[in-house]
Amino acid sequence: MDNDRDRSDSHRIVVTGLGLVTPLGVGKDEFSRRLFEGVCAIDTVKSFDTSAVLSHLGAEVRDFTPRDFISVKNLRRMDKTSLMTAASARMALDDAGVTINAENRDRIGILLGTSFGATDVTVQVADALMGEGPSSVNPILVPNTVTHFAVSAETAIAYAVSEIKRGAADFMLAGGVDILSKFYYESMEKFHGLSPDKGGEEGARPFDMLRNGYVVGEGCGILCLESLSSARNRGARIYCEITGSGMGSSPTLPTEWPKNTEGILRTCRRAMNNAGVAPGDITTVMAAANGDRVLDAVEARAYDELFDVCEQKPYVTSVKGSLGESFSSGGIRACALALSVEKGWLPPRNLRISGFQ
Repeated sequence: MDNDRDRSDSHRIVVTGLGLVTPLGVGKDEFSRRLFEGVCAIDTVKSFDTSAVLSHLGAEVRDFTPRDFISVKNLRRMDKTSLMTAASARMALDDAGVTINAENRDRIGILLGTSFGATDVTVQVADALMGEGPSSVNPILVPNTVTHFAVSAETAIAYAVSEIKRGAADFMLAGGVDILSKFYYESMEKFHGLSPDKGGEEGARPFDMLRNGYVVGEGCGILCLESLSSARNRGARIYCEITGSGMGSSPTLPTEWPKNTEGILRTCRRAMNNAGVAPGDITTVMAAANGDRVLDAVEARAYDELFDVCEQKPYVTSVKGSLGESFSSGGIRACALALSVEKGWLPPRNLRISGFQ
């Protein structure tokens, strides 16, 4: 029976470490305290000029000192995306009590999602290239302009789980990172996604009837994953278990958001089937809602349909009212969910989905 349990536990994947560089704070303790206190990190953007566009708010990472986590000799070679990633990975490993050494370094991997990568460096390289020619481009910056097959943070986490289950790694770091830059900000404004799209007061209002677009954020969230048997053998603290995942999509035009619930429902049902749970077993949804008129309505309708059979509908919450939308915020949201499971708390602004428009 013990051998059977060991084999079973080796295929159960748990979260044992969290690493965060976010607008709400650096490190899980500061992030957790401010998240559950209901602090909003959205403020007027200060890192670049927004006078050319209608939007002026953002959720920026502040009070982050990279040299607290990274050696001085490596700092000048790393862009902001890499700095936040390296710091978050370091914190996740430390939180899990994992030390990289010669014996285990080939059994530890990382999978990271990013939507746009180091857009600040990309613009810097492009300006030099177009303005003064190829000879003016700093070769140290070029590798930082490539996102290397970017995936979403949620996809990275799901893939990392499968890598441990198939025995390819003992520990996996997984999550997502994105940064705020002038190029990224103005691109989103031209896409007509930012609040205050089509008028109204600027602000992040997920699921709110007065929502008028999202506010851009940035940050990095990374989980340290391992098997349940490994965590038990090490005596590690366990935040939560990842029991299933699902993927799906809805077809749409390149410049439009999906307007039907098909992709969300398919994804949720696949995740529940994979985990062996029914809609009635779900108590909480950490939603992706960011304040966009179309996306929030579609997501709300999907949950309304999915949980229509339940006598007690689950709580639904979105952290993007505090953190903004970084498009690879799945890592931060996964960390927030892990902290919610551990503490038995939910961030403020919870609601039960029912008949949203």
